[in-house]
Amino acid sequence: MLENKYEQLCWAKDEYVMGIDEAGRGPLCGPLVVACCIFPINYRNDEIDDSKKLSEKKREKLFKQIIKDAHHYEFRIVSPADIDKYDIYHATKKAMDELSQSSKIHSLTITDAMPLDRFDTVSIIKGDAKSISIAGASILAKVLRDHIMMGYDILYPQYEYRNHKGYGTKRHLELMDEYGINELYRMSFKPCRDRQLKLF
Repeated sequence: MLENKYEQLCWAKDEYVMGIDEAGRGPLCGPLVVACCIFPINYRNDEIDDSKKLSEKKREKLFKQIIKDAHHYEFRIVSPADIDKYDIYHATKKAMDELSQSSKIHSLTITDAMPLDRFDTVSIIKGDAKSISIAGASILAKVLRDHIMMGYDILYPQYEYRNHKGYGTKRHLELMDEYGINELYRMSFKPCRDRQLKLF
């Protein structure tokens, strides 16, 4: 079970906590998805955990439950163009900072290893394995991004996004060599820069 250190401290004072996490910092293409989640005080769901530890089926189930139960949730979808403009670190930080201000009800924001320039935030290493609020946000971000990539798989079936979700697998790199680079790719990432731009 998650330790929920900061939730317990805030909930004891009847204060809300916002957790923020992202999905898609590492892939070569597709958006970065950042999500925030505020659960009701003393909320408990022992199935919620770091999204990377959960099966796709379990994530899909929990996504619906979190949407239903959360006091507040919100997303930022960062395009490949903005990732190239700001770089992946600063694009992530910008989106998280915006989300931290998207609600007035919480007294503390906790993020998964992303320090924000705000006094009311705490960055937690491996936070999605320690906090139900961050874990909830990680599930929201992961499921939404996977859905987006499945949509891109319909538009560009030759790239097989359904299988690798944009990550730089051996097969994905082979497909990039064969078909070139489309507008979904992050040109600031070296494997994309090294391949010829080819828009469809």
